[in-house]
Amino acid sequence: MKIVETGVISSAEVGTARACINFGTVTILHNGDLLATYRVGDNKDSDQEQIEFARSHDNGRSWSKPTNPFVDTVVDGQLGTLKLCYLTELSADHLLAAVMWVDRTAHPGMPLFNAKTEGCLPMEILLADSHDGGATWTSWRKIPMSDDIGPPSLTNPILKLADGSLAMSIETNKHYYDTSKWRQRAVLFQSFDNGRSWSETGPIAEDTTARVFNWDLRCGVGASGSVATFAWTYDITTQKYLNIHRRISTDNMNSWSAPLDLGFADQAGPPAMLSDGRVVLAWVDRFGGQCIRARISPAIDAPFDPKSEVLVYQHPLPKGSNTQNTGDLLAGMEMWSFGLPFAVHLPDDDVLIAYYAGNHSAMDLHFARLVV
Repeated sequence: MKIVETGVISSAEVGTARACINFGTVTILHNGDLLATYRVGDNKDSDQEQIEFARSHDNGRSWSKPTNPFVDTVVDGQLGTLKLCYLTELSADHLLAAVMWVDRTAHPGMPLFNAKTEGCLPMEILLADSHDGGATWTSWRKIPMSDDIGPPSLTNPILKLADGSLAMSIETNKHYYDTSKWRQRAVLFQSFDNGRSWSETGPIAEDTTARVFNWDLRCGVGASGSVATFAWTYDITTQKYLNIHRRISTDNMNSWSAPLDLGFADQAGPPAMLSDGRVVLAWVDRFGGQCIRARISPAIDAPFDPKSEVLVYQHPLPKGSNTQNTGDLLAGMEMWSFGLPFAVHLPDDDVLIAYYAGNHSAMDLHFARLVV
C-alpha cells in the first residue's frame, strides 16, 4: 500500500466551540457521495460538543462546509450532548444514525470519566432515521438496556449482517460514583426489523477474570459475510496496553473464535473491508511510535502483512508512558491530541482513512488516501 493523497475534511477554529474535532467517520452512500460525521467542541470533553456533517461529491478530494444535523439534544427532559455519531445506509437514501448521548445535568461540571472510581457520566444510545440521504432526520429513540450494562459506550457503526439482521457493539461501563470492581465487557445487540427493536444476544469480548479489558471494539463484515472484531486491550494487573486482539465469527455473530494476538498495539479503528476479501486496518501506535499506521491482510482471518505497513500520521510530541493505572488512562484520554482512525473502501478501490490530529489548542479532522 502507499499513500497518494492527504488533506483535511474539517478545520478547527481556535478559541471557539469548534476548536477540537474528533470521532470522525466516513460513510459511502449509494450514489457514490461520501458523508463524514464528526464531533466538535471547545475541548475533548465539553458541554458545548455537537455533531457536524460534511459531504464530498468527488470521492473525498474536497469537502463541503459543515452542517449541524441534530439540534435537539434533550432526552427524557435532560439536557445532554452528542459525543459521536455513526451512520449505516440501510437502503438507497435510508440512513440510520446511532449516537452516544451524554447526560450533562446529572453531575454538572464533572468530566466524562471519574479517575477515582473509573466510572463515567450517564449515557444513552439513540437512533434516528433519514429517508433523504441525511438531509432531515426523525426524532430520537432510545435503545433500552439492562442495568448491568451501566452507561453504554457505542464503539462502531451498526453492521448489516449476511442474514439481513443489524448488529450493534456496546461496551459496558460503571456508574460515576461506583467504587466496585469494574467488570468490563463488550456485548452484542441485534435487530431483525431494520433497527426498530433490539435485543441483547450475549458478550462479544469478555475476560471473565476481569483482568483484561476489551475497549473500543471495532468491527467489520467481510465479503464472505464473516465478521471480524478488533479489541484495544489493557491488562489492569500490569497496567499496560496489550496487542490488538482479533475475533472472527462465521455464523452472524452467534459464536466467536478465540481472541488472536495480532502482534502489534494498541487502538484499532474500524476496518476497511474490500470486495475481494482483503482487510485494511489502521491503528494508533501511541507508545511505540506516537503515530497512526495501517496494514493489509489478504483475508479476514489472515495475518496482516508487515511489509504492507504504511505510516499514516506521525505525531510530533514525545511518546507517552505505557504504564498507568486505569483511572489515569481514562482521564488522560481527554488530553490525547491524535487518533481514532476510521478506514473505508472507496468506490474506486482506494481506501480512505479519516483521523484527528493537532495540539491541545486545535485538532483538525484529516484524511489519507491509500492505493492498495
